[in-house]
Amino acid sequence: MSALIRRALVAAALAATTVAATAPAHAKGCLKGALVGGVAGHYAGHHGVLGAAAGCVIGRHEANKRAREERDRQTQRH
Repeated sequence: MSALIRRALVAAALAATTVAATAPAHAKGCLKGALVGGVAGHYAGHHGVLGAAAGCVIGRHEANKRAREERDRQTQRH
């Protein structure tokens, strides 16, 4: 594995750890993202834990984005 990819994985792990330490991990989006990220990380060089952490962060972000969009639509209707 190249040094650039390794650095990117380390940076992603540090970012995921920072986010996980500062915000509560909600199940919505996190579980699905962790599952997909863990599998992808495993097949991309046996980095399942890093993939799961990054997947959780990304899944939670996407769930929050969808919830925000739904709230905006509800606000526009009223």
